[in-house]
Order: sequence, then C-alpha cells, then structure tokens
Amino acid sequence: MSVEEKAFTEQVRNKRGEMIAICSAKGGIGKTAMAVNLAVALSKNNTKSSNSQICIMDADFQFGDVGLSMDLHPTFTIKDVMESIDTMDKHTLSSYLIKHSSGVKILAAPDRPEYADLVFPDRLDKVCDLLLSGHDYVIVDTPSGFTDKTLQIIEKADSVFMVTTLEMAAIKSTKLMLETLILLGLRDKIKLLVNRSTMDSVIKASDVPDFLGEDMPYYVPNEWEVVSQSLNSGVPFVLKNGKTDIAKAVCKIAEQLIQRREISVFQPKQTSFIQSIIQRALGGHSSTL
Repeated sequence: MSVEEKAFTEQVRNKRGEMIAICSAKGGIGKTAMAVNLAVALSKNNTKSSNSQICIMDADFQFGDVGLSMDLHPTFTIKDVMESIDTMDKHTLSSYLIKHSSGVKILAAPDRPEYADLVFPDRLDKVCDLLLSGHDYVIVDTPSGFTDKTLQIIEKADSVFMVTTLEMAAIKSTKLMLETLILLGLRDKIKLLVNRSTMDSVIKASDVPDFLGEDMPYYVPNEWEVVSQSLNSGVPFVLKNGKTDIAKAVCKIAEQLIQRREISVFQPKQTSFIQSIIQRALGGHSSTL
C-alpha cells in the first residue's frame, strides 16, 4: 500500500460513515433488492481501502426480508440489540451482526412482527450512531410508505434513495411522498431511483423528471427474471449476474457514491491568512535575489 493510500485509509477511519436510506412510497417495486445489491456493489467496488466496512440495517421491523434476500439465518436481530443497547459500544454491537460472504454485515429485522414495538426511537438513534462509527456505509432498508421510524431514519440519513417504477400508481404515490418530504425540508437529501426503467408503460423513463421534479434520477433497467432468481436463491445479482445490465447499473451507482466520498475526504486544506502572507513574503524575497 502506497503512502497516499495509507493516508487515505487513516482519514476514512476517522470519518463518520455515510448513512443511505432506501425508501419507497409503495411496496413491491424492488426496494429491498436495490438495498441489498447496492450494499454488495459498494463492497465489490471499494478498492481504495481494504478495511472499508459496509453494513445493511433492515429497518422493516415487522416484515424485513434482507436476511432472506442474502440467504442468511441470523442468530441475533435488532430486538436483541434493543435489550442491551444502553451498555453497548460499536465493538459490542458488531457481535450482533451477521456477515455475508461479500463482506457486507447485516443487522437483521426481528423475526416476529410484534417485536417491532420494542424498537424505541432513542435506542434506534443510538444503534444508527454506533453503526456509523464502525462502517463506511450504512444502507438502511425501510418499510414502504411513512412510519414514525421511517421518518426518523430519513431525517438522520445523509442520502435518501426514493425507489419508484414507471407504473402510474407508483408515480402518483412517489409524488405525494416527495411533496410531504419537501414540506418537512428534506428534499435536498433525496435522490430518485427509477427501477424497471425499461418496462412497457404509458409513462416513459424520459417523463419522470417532469412528473417528479428530479433532473437526474438514477435509472435501473427492467430484468425481472434476474431479480426474481436472485431473490429466490438468496444470491445478490451483482455477484451471480454481474454482466447483466441491471447489475452494471447498480455497480455504477456504487462507484459514484464511492467517488463522492473520496472527494469529500480529500478536500484540500485551506491556506490560512498568516500562511498566505508568509508565502507571498518568501516569494517576493526570492524574486529579488
């Protein structure tokens, strides 16, 4: 590892992780598949630092399917974390995560829907903080629509990916959800992701920016058979079907996120006022020699 890469690694270690919430106004439009495959793509594409850590928190606390989508059978869930969070640090919390073969770690949703009531807002906030202190990216798969906990996660997140499709009902519900988030002052952190963007529909992908007021949404093509096979087998399609258009689209999004993070870490230090005076003085002195 070069000196520059070592310096980069140290800077990343000292930087808070980035929290990305994956949301949707309606169910059944591929939100969990996007969350899982984006996390795995981030793990695959993160070449700058071998110590980078990616985590998914399944925040659909009633009917979460992240574990199923990755063929994992967690021993612990966020229910167990809630019971001990007051005495936890990031190292203790890591023992409650289950690791996928891709390197991505998962904090699973409860295995019973009634346990969702045990996820209290203040404890959820602490869980997020601990995960962010130990990971470069925390991908949060939220339930569809608005819940108090979803709104809490959206407010805390650095970025929010709003997943929609070209179906009329999905566009209508997404527009309503976006309007609500605008009223709450959260529009700036939201990025639209149009899933199944090549599907047959009265609404075309090129119409979405005008309908939803998003200049440059992410587009993920329609390859339903690939996604269906991935979900049924528990193998993310970016691993098993990496050469497909849908996998390439998700990996491109991951690359853009990584590049953006690298830029934010490598912001050059501003020269202080005193330093600028000294530099000008030295420059002037050398020119007279």
